[in-house]
Amino acid sequence: MPLEVPAKDAPSVSPLRKLWGSRSLLDPLPATDATAESRRLQEETWKKWGPYVSERQWGTCREDYGTNGNSWEYLPFHLAHQVAYRWSEDGIAGICDEAQLLCLSLAMWNGQDPILKERLFGLGGPQGNHGEDVKEYYYYLDATPTHSYLKMLYKYPQKAFPYDQLRRVSASLGTADPEYELLDTGIFDDDRYFDVEVEYARESVDDIYLQVSVTNRGPEAAEFHLVPQAFFRNTWSWDADAEKPSMERCGSGDRVFLQHSKLGKLYFSMEGPSKLLLCDNETNLAALAGDDGGLRPFDFAGDSAAAPSPPLLPFGDFYARNFRSCDKAAFAKMHAAFQPRGAAFQPPPREKEAPMYHATGRIGPGPHKDAFHAHVIRGDTRAAETPRGTKAGFHAKASIAPGATQVFKVRLSTFSEGNLFEGFDEVVASAREDADEFYGALQGAVDGKEMCRIQRQALAGMIWTKQFYNYDIYTFFEGDPACPTPPQKERRAIRNSDWDHMQNCDIISMPDKWEFPWYATWDLAFHCLPLALVDCEFAKGQLRLITREWYMHPNGQLPAFEWNFSDVNPPVHAWATWRVFQMDKKRTGGDGDLVFLEELFHKLMINFTWWVNRKDAEGRNIFQGGFLGLDNIGVFDRGGKLPTGGIINQSDGTSWMAFFSLTLMRMALQLAMHNPVYESIAAKFFEHFLHIARAMTRLATSGAGLWDEEDEFYYDVLTLPGGSRVPLKVRSMVGLIPLFAVEVLEPSILEKLPRFADRCEYLLNKRKDLAELVSRFEVPGVGERRLLSLLRGKRMKCLLRRMLDPKEFLSDYGVRALSRYHLEHPYVLECEGERYEIGYEAAESSVRIMGGNSNWRGPIWFPMNYLIIESLQKFHQYYGNDYLVECPTGSGQKKSILGVSDEISDRLIRLFMPSPDGKGRPALRVHPKMATDPHFRDNILFYEHFHGDSGRGVGAAHQTGWTGLVAKMIQARGQATGETPSSERGMDRQLSV
Repeated sequence: MPLEVPAKDAPSVSPLRKLWGSRSLLDPLPATDATAESRRLQEETWKKWGPYVSERQWGTCREDYGTNGNSWEYLPFHLAHQVAYRWSEDGIAGICDEAQLLCLSLAMWNGQDPILKERLFGLGGPQGNHGEDVKEYYYYLDATPTHSYLKMLYKYPQKAFPYDQLRRVSASLGTADPEYELLDTGIFDDDRYFDVEVEYARESVDDIYLQVSVTNRGPEAAEFHLVPQAFFRNTWSWDADAEKPSMERCGSGDRVFLQHSKLGKLYFSMEGPSKLLLCDNETNLAALAGDDGGLRPFDFAGDSAAAPSPPLLPFGDFYARNFRSCDKAAFAKMHAAFQPRGAAFQPPPREKEAPMYHATGRIGPGPHKDAFHAHVIRGDTRAAETPRGTKAGFHAKASIAPGATQVFKVRLSTFSEGNLFEGFDEVVASAREDADEFYGALQGAVDGKEMCRIQRQALAGMIWTKQFYNYDIYTFFEGDPACPTPPQKERRAIRNSDWDHMQNCDIISMPDKWEFPWYATWDLAFHCLPLALVDCEFAKGQLRLITREWYMHPNGQLPAFEWNFSDVNPPVHAWATWRVFQMDKKRTGGDGDLVFLEELFHKLMINFTWWVNRKDAEGRNIFQGGFLGLDNIGVFDRGGKLPTGGIINQSDGTSWMAFFSLTLMRMALQLAMHNPVYESIAAKFFEHFLHIARAMTRLATSGAGLWDEEDEFYYDVLTLPGGSRVPLKVRSMVGLIPLFAVEVLEPSILEKLPRFADRCEYLLNKRKDLAELVSRFEVPGVGERRLLSLLRGKRMKCLLRRMLDPKEFLSDYGVRALSRYHLEHPYVLECEGERYEIGYEAAESSVRIMGGNSNWRGPIWFPMNYLIIESLQKFHQYYGNDYLVECPTGSGQKKSILGVSDEISDRLIRLFMPSPDGKGRPALRVHPKMATDPHFRDNILFYEHFHGDSGRGVGAAHQTGWTGLVAKMIQARGQATGETPSSERGMDRQLSV
């Protein structure tokens, strides 16, 4: 029976659920219903509405119908308020239904800006000196997993938003310069901004209460305009036969009647004085052509003139540009020079090709998507007069005194009669209480108010960063019925032409809904662990989704990310599947969700086969090919064609495959407890692991391995076209990844699975050459446990000695991706007349590999640290407390391996803790105001990575994604605190269980 692929405009329901039909088969009930929220988690319908609206749809590959692959320029920010999106929507504090048929979001105006603030501004990839970069301050403060309560904060300046200034000054900066941030413009001086606190509450599935509390932080009264918006995603312009939903004025004009064939009838209303606005969510063709003097955030006059480069001045333990003059008059003059010029706007020259795809199809007479901008800013009356549309808003305004708060109330409901705002406060208060109850139960063992704050905000970010992701690649290439056929040959040559089986129409956990508003499969694997703390079923669904037939390639490859689905990522999906299975098993008791484990196991075996067939170039169990996630960690781009020719035999690529093998072996052993068929499969993956271990010691037939006896470290080896081999002696995370390939087996497993035990014993006795290369499997450890690892005791101690050396890998805030040794001793490779060099860079990258917006040459990255911590815990389960190492290296202090893992975990958590010296949380030391101001300092940002020395946040500011792993670390440390006796702690504790 073929599985039914969900229609792209229909709610995404698991095809497995349609096929098997049984909820108990796929979704074991939570172990407890002790809180109101945990009871709601048992009802799938509660997730019908959620924070699924992206924060940036412009500049994505999905909206790029051009022929040169420049997605940032095809649909840029300055057109986003006038062009209807084809695939998905974006907005500030947006929520929608699970098929994104109807969205709610906010638009604001401070009386100064050239456009409404209805989407977050940032620089596109080519505009930022370190790639794309959001230039706003917003925070996810709270969320429940069913989205019954959501809370976020947006900081809106009272002066004209410096769009032009941010764009032009950033254009003048190089990769060696720090980034020019919104605070650097001085726009927040004297606290002249609004704190816009947004809360969503629900007392039933389709009854949504939205409360917006606006506080004036400035010294003077200031006017604030709010336009809460409800709008249908445009599903009709692309197909002449598609049904068009409707919104109509009703009653006395204080509410809107919404009708959609799939959502039914709803009513949208706002309490208090406001003006109802209506328009169509369609492209404004006249504005796009520049014929109506449409509102734009900036013009492009003088783009060739570079802005002056300000001097560097010290701040704390890192440098920041003194972009703001101490002389306020001088600053005001500089700021004025960047003000938008309104009518003087001249659009930049566009690529000479067919008309913009979004300007074709079925478009009505208007008013169009940008009509609310024209009404609020220019006084255009069309939006206030039109009787119906597909986008509605209420324009309310208030003059807010210094320090005062104005509250706005909005409701979307199936109810239309009576006072729709009676009992509003009670509903919001009750939702807050339910959220407190839910997290109170979760955080019972968490130590202290600050730890609870960090964990709760991290989990809130994980929940807020769910997004509706819509991308049908076949339709994307072929075009829509109501639109002209897009250019075929040129577009298919750009990206993803081999993935036209993909039909994505789902809610997916994003790395960051502005900087990375697309799923990245290896990121997603890490996301699932903290998500499983609050919603195991959602985490399992995410892991299952990526392996479905309309995601996984027919050849077995998992999709990477939309810029190139064929990129290669570390194979961590099996690990995440196993860990989430363990977490769920502990939560529910019994045997765990074996259907989930078995289903994913079979899909992951297909993926393993793809790896073996495609990435083992010499057939010797050594793996090549760059990894997206470790973009610039090598001397040159490992993902592209090598400038030297030849191939790189990768220490990490090979270690990842050993890790993959052991994880699949462990999954097979669990399944073999219930089905003996899996015993022989487990033995097969055990044998795979042994051959990979051999290959790491002896490369092909050369006798040389990836382990360097002189340096006592693992290195990549470059094999040149002539056959000669050059070790690339870069001390990086690449050399630590062999730690991850470790598994500890309980004696009960070998007793229950004798065929597996016999096969292991046979292989180790028959092939002594293989047995001597890995840990002593035949020697029982603590509790008669058996150890499988790439590292025997001596090599592990060598790696730990380097990893725990503050002069090399160990920072005050975790393990660096590159040894600090390379700060004064950069690695240089001279080959065939060319010179390649890599040095320690603690923060931003100075090279533009993979866009230049990430850096693996020094910063601290949570996913790799997390795997280090978990691996050390496994080693401790075998070795116990008698195996001691010096930590930190050179300190004279001895710790067990578990003590080392706890030390690394504590250092990572310290990134978000207020420092004793009063300088604020290390991660927030991007700017003094963020770190110490009372209205900023407790709103935590979970950055993409962190400065290797100071700990300040670097990269995407809202990549709660894998940095949200801190929530799992806090949970594990809290549970560990009460364990006794200490000599046994960790024997049965794993970070992910």
